[in-house]
Amino acid sequence: MAAVRSRRCSRRSVLAGLLLPIASLTPMAARAHDVATPVPAPTSSLGWDDSFAGENGQLNVATTVAPISSIVRNVGGTRIDLKGVVPDGTNSHTFEPAPSDARILSRADLIIVNGLALEDPTIELAEANLKEGAKIYPLGDQTITREEWAFDFSFPEAEGDPNPHLWVNVPYALRYAELTYQDLAERDPGNADYYGHNLEHYRAVLERLDAGIAAAIRTIPEQNRKLLTYHDSYAYFARHYGMTVIGAAQPSDFSEPSPREVAGLIDQIRETGVPAVFGSEVFPSDVLEQIADEAGARYVDELRDDDPPGEPGDPAHTYVGMMLRNMELMVPALGGNLEALEGIQPYDTFEP
Repeated sequence: MAAVRSRRCSRRSVLAGLLLPIASLTPMAARAHDVATPVPAPTSSLGWDDSFAGENGQLNVATTVAPISSIVRNVGGTRIDLKGVVPDGTNSHTFEPAPSDARILSRADLIIVNGLALEDPTIELAEANLKEGAKIYPLGDQTITREEWAFDFSFPEAEGDPNPHLWVNVPYALRYAELTYQDLAERDPGNADYYGHNLEHYRAVLERLDAGIAAAIRTIPEQNRKLLTYHDSYAYFARHYGMTVIGAAQPSDFSEPSPREVAGLIDQIRETGVPAVFGSEVFPSDVLEQIADEAGARYVDELRDDDPPGEPGDPAHTYVGMMLRNMELMVPALGGNLEALEGIQPYDTFEP
């Protein structure tokens, strides 16, 4: 089993405050703002660590990685019991579920996963332990077609499996929320209106987030809109927001890069003039810092794709909080500014 990363980021998102003026939003985001309800700063997040221990009449929903768990919580709110099987900060690509996870999966009414070969061992365990009437819902496979799959540095087409990190593209995260609503409403029609209201609140925030990220990236000088990361998780993000992924340090087998690969990355940074390279919160590596130093680029640690900031239970330990933190790290390092993201709150939006 992959080891859970021991260190945690203690910094908190600074992107909270007044609401963004309507005039600064795109038309879609402005419409979303009209239906949004202001969310007071909470003291904690409900999270995704319910036990499924008792019979309380609510759906037991098992999920895998933290961003999906956060999206599902914002649709299901307080009327589902939710358990994320993959611990936050764990390498989801190599995660091997434990026998205790089999018990959780055997009690689930729905198992909501990313798919696209991200969590195959967990899906296999779920299939072997499904209770009667339970279903597995893969979100990624219902969000993009095979023709839209991205293959790249750590996910080469020759190996057959696409890059599975759809959720860092915010419209895809919204599609995940819409599919979650469909799944929950199908299984629990008595609470369909509640789930629908939650979806609309969440849609408002995600559409504002999408517009804000797009606007912030447009402030980056065009020649700097390039990403070199440690973990190769930004293919769909870059495609949507007009950036170019020029490389990833981590090979497809999740090992450290070879000396030859290191030399090639150094040459690539020098040739492209990229001002910053980005390390991973889940995959800490001294190699990328050394690459950046030798190539004359700034090294920015702690970019994250499936580990929300703070600790479980913290109010900003959410998918939106994770994306805001990523932009705090990425945009200024590449020469842009964060004004378009001011006022977007990271907190959960579901109704009590």
